[in-house]
Amino acid sequence: MAVNMGNVMGIIFANMNESVINEITKNRTMGSVLFGGRYRLIDFPLSNMANSGVDEVAVITKENYQSLLDHLGSAREWDLARKKGGLHILPPFGHVEAGLYRGRLEALYGGISFLKASRAEYVILADCDVVANVDFKPIVNAHVDSGADITIVTHTGLYTNEEASSSTIIQTDESGRVCDVLHKPNMAGECTACLNMFVMKMEFLIQLLEDGNARGYFSFERDVLQRKVNELNIRTYEYDGYFSKIHDMRSFVKANTDLIDPENAKKLYLQDRPIYTKIRDNAPSKYDLNCIVKSSLIADGCIIEGEVENSVIFRGVKIGKGAKVKNSILMQDTVIGDDAVINNIVADKDVTVADNRMLSGSEEFPLYIGKGASV
Repeated sequence: MAVNMGNVMGIIFANMNESVINEITKNRTMGSVLFGGRYRLIDFPLSNMANSGVDEVAVITKENYQSLLDHLGSAREWDLARKKGGLHILPPFGHVEAGLYRGRLEALYGGISFLKASRAEYVILADCDVVANVDFKPIVNAHVDSGADITIVTHTGLYTNEEASSSTIIQTDESGRVCDVLHKPNMAGECTACLNMFVMKMEFLIQLLEDGNARGYFSFERDVLQRKVNELNIRTYEYDGYFSKIHDMRSFVKANTDLIDPENAKKLYLQDRPIYTKIRDNAPSKYDLNCIVKSSLIADGCIIEGEVENSVIFRGVKIGKGAKVKNSILMQDTVIGDDAVINNIVADKDVTVADNRMLSGSEEFPLYIGKGASV
């Protein structure tokens, strides 16, 4: 059965899972973390919903969301600046008794009056820690055809202990129904991991929220998926496209640098489903005649006078003469001084590294330099 996507609301959790890269999210939401040279993490779920025909999207915030509001603006870039539907920002204090939420259920309950006022029949929940280009139309259609109460978007593959212990692992029976849910287990090997995307009826979601509030539940994974796995008809939708799931600083670096490979970039940035972001008008990047650039992503507005290798360089970055940048991520408007040497560094926005400085992290533990710092 083909579902009219105009009857589907998207809900994006801007702050969920931000503790996994606590250094970067100290002063911003997970959704507003910079990624891939020119994007923010929220651009991916927001673009996925817009490309899938979802014309009403709510973004649930918690704290430190000023940069997120600045990035989203009127949502014109995602074609969500509309009189009906469009983009809605749901602050953490949705009603008088509300406080800062502890989990997904409390976050949603804070905006329950908004959900009840919606005419949407179905709802898609998504986080900002998964970088992927997802078409939600077949997922919603599969949910309706299966008669499931909840459909979980999953991926089956080989997972390390670090990856599995930061995920929700799903097990299904022969009929395809979820029979067991392990939340952040200590395991490794082939398993089916939740990609933090869920589909359900709006009416069913509201019932879950009211029941959860009455019982003091706050975690969707523990108090719904785990607790009610035998009671509800929960099914999975296997996603087999390209994705990166961010679960620590190392995976954040890898998710960025993987896009240096053109094959990975082609799988993520699809011509028929583009990833949209806030427009920033910059001049083309300027390359000095003596500069050297190898296997790197360079955004617009940069000045490259030194050497760059296996790195992701965001908009407006300046790399001085004789400087060497390797295996690093430099976020926008960072300045690397002349003859400086940096390796395995994640530099936040507006960082300044003085001339002749030498900074080095490791592949396992990249060195992070905070926003606006001078070294």
